[in-house]
Amino acid sequence: MARFVDLHPANPQPRLVSQVVEALRDDALIAYPTDSGYALGCQLGNREGRDRIVRIRQLDDRHHFTLMCKDFAQLGQFVHIDNSAFRAIKSATPGPYTFILPATSEVPRRLMHPKKRTVGVRIPDHVVVCALLEELGEPLLTSTLILPGEEEPRTLGWEVKEELDHEVDVVVEAGEPRAEPTTVVDWSGGYPEVVRVGAGDAERFVA
Repeated sequence: MARFVDLHPANPQPRLVSQVVEALRDDALIAYPTDSGYALGCQLGNREGRDRIVRIRQLDDRHHFTLMCKDFAQLGQFVHIDNSAFRAIKSATPGPYTFILPATSEVPRRLMHPKKRTVGVRIPDHVVVCALLEELGEPLLTSTLILPGEEEPRTLGWEVKEELDHEVDVVVEAGEPRAEPTTVVDWSGGYPEVVRVGAGDAERFVA
């Protein structure tokens, strides 16, 4: 049965933030709200957590996992960003965008796209997620909580708890997030290609 943790959306309680992060360090899989709906998250080294995300979402090997990063400096440790991408990505973050970029050696191979050696990265504009990332000290391996047969991420903590009570270890509640997933921009080829239009303004990446 999943633990339900109710965090204040504007001033998350440090004690509860620490409890969620301790669970992550103990290889927990969490469901948590972001600036683009609920997501599933675990530590980068949590192999079972990654496999549980795959099972819950019924993902195939073409899926791009995302590293949720606290800031641009941390993001730059895990992906290669050329000069053409640097300014555009920096100006769009934090926000509801996911960027697909070539992974550095810091990223475990099992988290990369098997053929392209790429990974998704993003910097959220969400107080609670930023608090969790600051306490954790590393990115969260994450994937939007869109269940099989659905097109939008979940937004209600109690609903997530009810549906995934035996699939995740912790459900974080922090107000109701927007129900639109991130805009995904693939920059792995040296130019921006919008592969999903979502909450972020895609026009800024269209030539």
